[in-house]
Amino acid sequence: MKISCTARGILPGWPRQFTIPAVTSVGDSFSWPFQDPGWAGKLIVQGLIAIIPIVGWIAIAGWLMMTIDNYRAGRKELPPAGFHLERGIPIFLVLFVYGLVLAIPSAILGILAGSNDNNASIAAVGNLIGVLLSLLLAFLAPAIILQTYRAGFAGGFDVAGIWATATGNVATTVLAGLLIYVARIVGGIGFFLCCVGLLFTIPYSIAITAGIVVWYERQLAGAGPTPSAPPAPS
Repeated sequence: MKISCTARGILPGWPRQFTIPAVTSVGDSFSWPFQDPGWAGKLIVQGLIAIIPIVGWIAIAGWLMMTIDNYRAGRKELPPAGFHLERGIPIFLVLFVYGLVLAIPSAILGILAGSNDNNASIAAVGNLIGVLLSLLLAFLAPAIILQTYRAGFAGGFDVAGIWATATGNVATTVLAGLLIYVARIVGGIGFFLCCVGLLFTIPYSIAITAGIVVWYERQLAGAGPTPSAPPAPS
């Protein structure tokens, strides 16, 4: 079921006509992938693609965007596995740039610590700043993914818009960011299963993230409507 209504300007610059899928709670993000009868094959094949350096990482980022498409449309199904590079490039590069920029301060202090007599104090400050910036990135992650999904590079690098989205409902953003971090932990569990488990856990964690982002968008829109999906590339 979908419901149409008018937005109240909660998300800056977004379309004002909204439709909503039948989304219930954020906890469903962990079970939605298994509602697709073909979940096992899709997860494993996408996991195999994801182990290819760079290309595979971009492909699974595109798969994230396509999973968001399905969940927002009310389809509890995973997209076909494949090299979804066109959909993946924007979100991959946006997250890469944010991660790189936020890592610079602690990296500089680490270098200074290696060439300074008071290296222990500088290193401690660098580590503290690194932790704080990591927490900031975790907090902003839901808004970054959502804005990039909506508007590509323009949305992903709209720092003011991302900040406005993230701080519009701090409690919801914190919960979404925490759960995306939990999804990352789930993705890494496969490493302890002789690494073979990564073929399942990594794409599964991506599917969880998609569900969290859809829930997050719905909450920001007032526990109801969500913006219409952007057109898929031809």
